[in-house]
Amino acid sequence: MDALIALRIRVDKPYVGVGHGFGPAEVRVAAPAGNSAPATVIASVNGVKQESSPFSSIVLFSNMKGGLHMDVIQEVEMSTEGNSVGEQASTEKNRKDSRSFRPASIDVLDHVKINVDPDTPVSTLRNVIKSSKSDPSFSKEELTKAEEKLRKAFVEFYRQLRLLKSYCFLNMLAFSKIMKKYDKITSRSASKSYLEMVDKSYLGTSDEVNKLIERLEATFIKHFANGNRRKGMKSLRPGHKKERHRTTFFLGLFTGCSIALVAAIIVSIHARNLLNHEDEGSTWIIYFHSTGTELGFREVFLLASGLSVLALAAVLSNLDMEMDPRTQSFEALTELVPLGLVTVVLLITFCPFNIIYRSSRFFLLRCAWHCICAPLYKVTLSDFFLADQLTSQVQAFRSLQFYVCYYGWGDFKKRSNRCLESNVYEILYIVVAIIPFWSRALQCLRRLFEEKDTMQGLNCLKYFSTVVALVMRTIYDLRRGPFWKVMAASTSGVTTIYSTYWDIVIDWGLLQRNARNPWLRDKLLISNKAVYFVAIVVNILLRLVWMQLVLDFNEAPFLHRRAMVAVVACLEILRRGIWNFFRLENEHFNNVGKYRAFKSVPLPFHYEDEKIM
Repeated sequence: MDALIALRIRVDKPYVGVGHGFGPAEVRVAAPAGNSAPATVIASVNGVKQESSPFSSIVLFSNMKGGLHMDVIQEVEMSTEGNSVGEQASTEKNRKDSRSFRPASIDVLDHVKINVDPDTPVSTLRNVIKSSKSDPSFSKEELTKAEEKLRKAFVEFYRQLRLLKSYCFLNMLAFSKIMKKYDKITSRSASKSYLEMVDKSYLGTSDEVNKLIERLEATFIKHFANGNRRKGMKSLRPGHKKERHRTTFFLGLFTGCSIALVAAIIVSIHARNLLNHEDEGSTWIIYFHSTGTELGFREVFLLASGLSVLALAAVLSNLDMEMDPRTQSFEALTELVPLGLVTVVLLITFCPFNIIYRSSRFFLLRCAWHCICAPLYKVTLSDFFLADQLTSQVQAFRSLQFYVCYYGWGDFKKRSNRCLESNVYEILYIVVAIIPFWSRALQCLRRLFEEKDTMQGLNCLKYFSTVVALVMRTIYDLRRGPFWKVMAASTSGVTTIYSTYWDIVIDWGLLQRNARNPWLRDKLLISNKAVYFVAIVVNILLRLVWMQLVLDFNEAPFLHRRAMVAVVACLEILRRGIWNFFRLENEHFNNVGKYRAFKSVPLPFHYEDEKIM
């Protein structure tokens, strides 16, 4: 806080108001010497030294845009009401010590560097070329970033203190309940003496956590909420989201409509014998993924059911394939329905207005941008988890590519196109498919460089082998021939074995022979162990779907060729959904086992000499 206050003063070029005069100021902020000692502001106005207690009316101003702006407010002394005589004496001693303590002046910035975290492309390149520490530039942007980092650090530290306070309370409550149960079973009255011992212990008498919480609240409200307690506490304690009944209502409505539309599509397909219709129409394999920190399971299901109704209604309307016998052309409006559906979804996703969960949509877009720009952004859980989801959407990306070619260069009224005859289209057909895997591999390289974890290097090799197999399978699908078939089969076999082992052993943490649960792991979320063995078998079988192109199983007598592609894509989405559940379960148990209950929050300043603090 000393460095932040000094940086605010240095950036804003303040003036100090004492009494009725204003003049150039030298400001020193005396740091508290103890837990309850107040801060002291020492100011020099026009060469005259002034010392202010926490109860004086010194206010720091800066002349910005022709007006006075209140900038820094010193901390107030915590109330000593209810404290013991010893604590009050300690407070008085700390107050005296603080007056003799060498204050942290604005010169503290001479010994401070700015931490440059490699979480953006610019900062990443700066860390590679230069150092991770930079000299202060005293710019508004630098001050804003420092304030934002310290604000996040305060909020996270406050959450940790509240959890620690809750932990102490639960332990005290547990002692009480255990002793009451003991007295009831043994018909003894031993709880009183034991509870008195617990109450006199450090756990029962220590008030350090409460004092830290009070000091943190006071500091945060003064320096980050401009003295507004309601605003400050709202930032420290975010409110819980209220459940809305209309979410449940529309969830049920959309689910019912989806079921009805699926039935209508099946009836329409069989009535018109569309399975035997040969055409090169656009495919409907588009999977929409929505994620965010503010959505509960009801909201997620609501979005899924809403998108299902939208997509199924568009599919049903597109099945009206009546052709004019004179022009041999389809209706333009009917053929534009798939393009209209994609356009509507994209407009909803990028809509800047505060509707349809804007914060969650922007969170998704931000994570997607981080995946595209890998490895320039710092890799977080949300980033690599989304990248894993995108690796299962290869057919969706290829469908979007076909949309561009079909509606841009093809004659969609006659349902004719020459996309596959273009060499550029074939190259993009491969590039579009490998982008998600390449992005995930670069994320692994970034984590290998930062965390020095060899497992990230092996994970990168897994995605690289998938890229090679995907390229070979695509070339075989386009060119055919025995050579490409052998190459596609060998690379697909290697990556299938590699990826299956990684899914089950590394990502899920299963197949541990000496575990408490044989061939699973020590801790399981689901009590029925058969579920895990079934999931292992299903994952292996669905992984083998990757081989369907090589083994020429892509055509079935009872399915249209496009329908088979849709089935394969849906099976991959199903496999990814199963993978998500057990992957998050294993991540949770790893965090618990390693006591990782909090995330690490970087601080903005680095002190070259710890003695000045």
